[in-house]
Amino acid sequence: MGYTLNFAAVWRNFDFLLSGLALSLGLAVVSIVIGALIGLVLAFALTSKNRIAVMPAQVYVTIIRNLPILVLVLFVFFALPQLGFRLDKVRSFVLVLSVYSGAYLAEVFRAGLLSIPKGLTEAGLSIGLTSMQIRGSIIAPLMLRNVLPSLSSTIISLFKDTSLAAAIAVPELTFAARKINVESFRVIETWLVTSALYVATCFLIAALMRFVERRLALPR
Repeated sequence: MGYTLNFAAVWRNFDFLLSGLALSLGLAVVSIVIGALIGLVLAFALTSKNRIAVMPAQVYVTIIRNLPILVLVLFVFFALPQLGFRLDKVRSFVLVLSVYSGAYLAEVFRAGLLSIPKGLTEAGLSIGLTSMQIRGSIIAPLMLRNVLPSLSSTIISLFKDTSLAAAIAVPELTFAARKINVESFRVIETWLVTSALYVATCFLIAALMRFVERRLALPR
């Protein structure tokens, strides 16, 4: 028996898919901003000469990077309430993705910090800048410029990870697609359109990041 494509049910609910996509982007943006702050702090700790700072950062990165994100999502949403910490499903997922992205961005930023010549720090100290001023005005901007290609890949990967929020019924894009699929039984059509939305969004994110790279590139 042949299968006849019929996208009518998907188009009728296309606004629901777009609403889910908007929520996916919102989850990704908030989580990446928080994760970048976590990652930046961890990166400076990992490159520090102080072992009291290095050890906790290494433990954090090692544990989080070796745990499946779905396990973290389920643990935070279902297990933490048993310990008295209750968050709604959106906040719990943002917490997980922020913690998870922080561990990965820490390694990205650490590589960027190691690529910066030590002479810049010495030059900053020689003109009277404090360590915090050097990190904020010299090291961090140069590091961010160096890691943009790796950062682009990480951001796209984390956006795709928002699909795991469907596991706790956050109404993002994958959850919306599953709902349409269950109600209409148009399996192929629903996932074709959903896949196209993910691909198009990732393409736009990549294009935006390439634009930022070109804008911040050092003149040759």
